[in-house]
Amino acid sequence: MQMLTEQERVRRLRPANSGKRIRREKRTIEAMLDVYCRDHHDTNALCGDCANLLRYARQRLDNCVFGESKMPCNCCSVHCYSAKMRGHVVEVMRYSGPRMMLRYPLLSVLHLIDKLRARGG
Repeated sequence: MQMLTEQERVRRLRPANSGKRIRREKRTIEAMLDVYCRDHHDTNALCGDCANLLRYARQRLDNCVFGESKMPCNCCSVHCYSAKMRGHVVEVMRYSGPRMMLRYPLLSVLHLIDKLRARGG
């Protein structure tokens, strides 16, 4: 079996998702983490754990197989988060989701529209 050089390996990888939909998803998860971290960790900026979770979530969004046609995570058929990280993300989303409307109304409405579209409504 032939080993690929670093340049060949990188060339074969598809580029990171960077479209409008993915950028909005990144803003949404960042907003959710902001709400969660402020209320649970009493900080004005993301704590180390929440910053690591945000970095992980952005990485997963960069590599999402659905790209710009991505649906909200809870409607997705592919769970791209590891089991450990999925538990943290679900906890953040469950807490932040209902509170997002007060702090991030536009992102909340857009996320709700995405959910309705994904469910066929």
